[in-house]
Amino acid sequence: MTGARTDPEVFDRVAALAVVPVVEIEDVARAVPLARTLAEAGLPVVEVTYRTEAAEAAVAAIAAELPDFLLGAGTLLTPELVRSARAAGARFGVAPGFSARCVAAAEEIGLPFIPGAVTPSEVTGCLDAGARYLKFFPASVHGGLAGLAALEGPFGPAGVRFMPTGGVNPGNAAEYLARPGVFAVGGTWVAPRADIAAGRWDAIAERARATRELRPVAAGNGGR
Repeated sequence: MTGARTDPEVFDRVAALAVVPVVEIEDVARAVPLARTLAEAGLPVVEVTYRTEAAEAAVAAIAAELPDFLLGAGTLLTPELVRSARAAGARFGVAPGFSARCVAAAEEIGLPFIPGAVTPSEVTGCLDAGARYLKFFPASVHGGLAGLAALEGPFGPAGVRFMPTGGVNPGNAAEYLARPGVFAVGGTWVAPRADIAAGRWDAIAERARATRELRPVAAGNGGR
């Protein structure tokens, strides 16, 4: 089966890149230049959060222009958003929390999906729904590295892998990626909203290239 349960190609590609830029796009005209900038800098992945009116159109524009780009849609809070993101061209979906309905919708349409979980009960709910690649958000609020380590012990043997997001930055990303239960990290530092709005592509490209230094650490993690 594909969808939320497993899609080795998509999740392996995310793990190989290690860092997922989490972005807010307010002007659809900025979407394709942003994606091209990331791809040319060697980081062809993004999570476009559905927090702006331009988000769905931005996903559609990137999908149309860069079909090989690893295009994610985030903040998918309802089954309807899951379906619309897939229809727009998203290659994977992300949610800040766990909804069995959203996981089921993603499974139904074959969209690799990363629900959020920060407690043992939430992780267990994700496992029951068939999801093993999870977002740990907001990481800094829920114990950071220590909170993550506490979940890895009981859930690592079940194949659970986490993508910490929220408070992850260049100063601590390598520590998160060194954890055996982490397959990638998400963060806004690569492409901040202000830089996207202003078209500061050189600054974004520089930060995207800098993420390469984190990848050798990530490649050594077990269970990727």
